[in-house]
Amino acid sequence: MRESDLVLSALGETRVISIIRGVDPVYMNQVIDSLVDGGIRLLEITLNSENALSIIEEQQERTDLIVGAGTVLNLADAKAAIDAGAAFVLAPTLDSEVVSYCVERDILVVPGVFTPTEVLSAHNLGAKLIKIFPAGGIGPQYIKDLLGPLNGISLLPVGGITIENTPIFMKAGAFAVGVGSYLANPALAKEHNWQEIARRAKAFISAARI
Repeated sequence: MRESDLVLSALGETRVISIIRGVDPVYMNQVIDSLVDGGIRLLEITLNSENALSIIEEQQERTDLIVGAGTVLNLADAKAAIDAGAAFVLAPTLDSEVVSYCVERDILVVPGVFTPTEVLSAHNLGAKLIKIFPAGGIGPQYIKDLLGPLNGISLLPVGGITIENTPIFMKAGAFAVGVGSYLANPALAKEHNWQEIARRAKAFISAARI
């Protein structure tokens, strides 16, 4: 199986990507350990986080976690992230150079789009998973509407994802969900509330496995 397919298959087991942004690097390892304790297997480190590339590099020895890069805005970002060991690449936008570069290297690339035209464009470029962003404001019905004419394309709603709406997004046809600061929560990290982070991780995975 190709490397990109292995990452996609791993995501298919939990249906949740945890997005880390704004967490104090002092607490990073404890946050990651708590997410893993809660069952998270795919972790996105956003490149606009402090020491993002170093964090990606530091997690390479783990066998219980697949770490990727987020907020990848251009080809230079993609190259730096992959050089640091990122196993997948997510972006809030669709950049054909980034998609092509990742596809050529068999790195799972998840470009961010919003419209049906962008979804199909990303799919035709070779993206196996496509991020719908921002998803919270439009809701799960939009995912269902997109998949009417574009059935068979794997979608990842991100932005405004909660434990409560996760099952609805999944029933609407989402392949998985991307969850940000509610899960990898900077305030909980400062409070050293690792049990709550683990509890939320378990709750999201349970909600996604409908």
